[in-house]
Amino acid sequence: MNVEGKTVRELVTAIKDKEISPVEVASYYLDQTESKNGEINAFVTMNDKLLAEAKEAEAAVMRGEETGLLHGIPVGIKDLTPVKGMRTTFGSPAYKNHIADRDATIVKRLRQAGALIMGKTNTPEFGHKGTTDNMVFGATVNPWDHSKTAGGSSGGAAAAVAAGMVPLAEGSDGGGSIRIPASLCGVFGFKPTYGRIPMDNNLGNVFGSSSPFVNHGPLSNNPDDSALFLEAVQGPSTTDPFSLPLLDSHIGSSYLEEQAQGLRIAYTPDFGMYAVDPEVREVIEATFDNWRALGMSVEIVDLNFDMDRQEFNGFFTSMWYASSAAGSAKLLEEHPEWVSDSYRDMIEKGKPLMASDYRAYERNRSTVWNRLQTVLQDYDLVLSPTLAVPAFDYHLLGPSVIDGQQVKEDADWMMTHAYNVTGLPAASLPAGLSSGRLPIGMQLAANRFQDARVLRAAKAYMDAYPLR
Repeated sequence: MNVEGKTVRELVTAIKDKEISPVEVASYYLDQTESKNGEINAFVTMNDKLLAEAKEAEAAVMRGEETGLLHGIPVGIKDLTPVKGMRTTFGSPAYKNHIADRDATIVKRLRQAGALIMGKTNTPEFGHKGTTDNMVFGATVNPWDHSKTAGGSSGGAAAAVAAGMVPLAEGSDGGGSIRIPASLCGVFGFKPTYGRIPMDNNLGNVFGSSSPFVNHGPLSNNPDDSALFLEAVQGPSTTDPFSLPLLDSHIGSSYLEEQAQGLRIAYTPDFGMYAVDPEVREVIEATFDNWRALGMSVEIVDLNFDMDRQEFNGFFTSMWYASSAAGSAKLLEEHPEWVSDSYRDMIEKGKPLMASDYRAYERNRSTVWNRLQTVLQDYDLVLSPTLAVPAFDYHLLGPSVIDGQQVKEDADWMMTHAYNVTGLPAASLPAGLSSGRLPIGMQLAANRFQDARVLRAAKAYMDAYPLR
């Protein structure tokens, strides 16, 4: 059996039926990584026990043992997420030799489901920006064009999946960090409802994932693989006070019971504030007939948050500035040489913020929630561009001009933040290609707990209209 092009579900079934072995699957993806990673730089640390663990997985099949949802499937883990015994640097020179002494809960559950940890994928320093480079490992580039960014902060994960180095990868998303690289690399990236997957990367700050809402989530080649991932890792944990009760124990298959036909989609081209590259709008709006052919309706709506781009992104980025200052001001003071210019800028901007400022941001957050709820009373899904631009040069933070308007390079091209401040489930799926043959993603979101709806609609679309 040929591994190339097979979905995770197909591989799991073939492994269970002894049509292919976990060793063959792991060897295939190791070969792909060895041939491609040198140029793309998606993986930064490999699991040197991968083949031994694959042999153990194969032996379990041969003994007739019950196997898990992801048995024998290699999975990439972002270098912000602890994997016991493996180097976990957080993209920072301060931790370049750090070996994690525990598995994050998501890693434990992936192992329990039979997944094989392939290695650690690249991320910017502490995941602080929407592109992926750091002073430890350098930049991750886009598999479609090595002069372009893969996005971030789960850029290594998205690039690894897009390049065929791994079929499934874990990411985390506190401002678009799964959806941004998914859009730029032409893969599927899913941020579930906040709390559905426990977030416990830092046991010393278990309440920190709420400001804004930070989620683990999968990056894959299709929504079905991400649904299996979600089923394997969801559910409450005592290590995350915000983790939700188990909502649907079989979402990896039950999401298919959700009816895609008849879903009502509200489309916003810009959330009433973003400057958007005309080519991005053109590619997204060209999908309307496809959605309608699948039995879904699409209507343009006036969705805005009574804030201009500067105010909206100002309150959002200030939440991150405050978090960066609280977590890393001491590092900057003691070892300024270990802190990048962009992260230093965030820390310095966060230092003077006051508690009263923060409470004001919470009011803005409520406005975003209320506006989205108003739209979702009449519609099942909200569609928009994921990003305002296709991929740009990898050494940039972002574009400085979009559609003739001056924009902030570190924030104004990301149209993802609304779903982090509200905790709603959201995905990026490929809409098409730019004139330069670069992927353009569209963002699909639903109300809280409606993860299955996002997955089902995305699967219907991607099955019918694969990226070419």
